[in-house]
Amino acid sequence: MEDRLALRIQLFRESGQAPQQVTRFVEEELTALAAEGHTVTEGTAGMLTSHLVMALTRLLNGEPIEQFLTDEEVAAELAGHPDAVERARAVSFRAEKELGATLPDSEINFLAMHLAVLRKNAVRRDAS
Repeated sequence: MEDRLALRIQLFRESGQAPQQVTRFVEEELTALAAEGHTVTEGTAGMLTSHLVMALTRLLNGEPIEQFLTDEEVAAELAGHPDAVERARAVSFRAEKELGATLPDSEINFLAMHLAVLRKNAVRRDAS
C-alpha cells in the first residue's frame, strides 16, 4: 500500500478515531482492490478510505448514519456501473459478517460511487 494512504489509515487508528478492527477491514478491502488491478493510492482512494472508515466506525459505535434518498442523477450514474454497485454490496456483506456493521443503502451507494471513480481511473490508465 502506498505510504500516504497507509498513513491516512494509521492516523485514524492512532488518534482513536477508528478501532483497529475497522482499519484492518479497510486495509484488507484496499489490498483486494489493488489485487484486482486498481491503482490504490492516496490520490485515487483517499476519500473512499476515509468514508468507509468513518461509516463503519459510526455503525460500530451505535451512531446513526443519516439516510439520503438517492437522487435521479446518482441512480443514473450507478446504473452505468453495475460492477461498482455489486462490489459495494460485497463490501457491505463482508462488513456485516465480520464487524456486525450493516451499511444502509445510502452508504452502499456512496461506496459504489467511490468504486466507480476508482474503476474509471483504472480504465483511463489502461487506455493511456
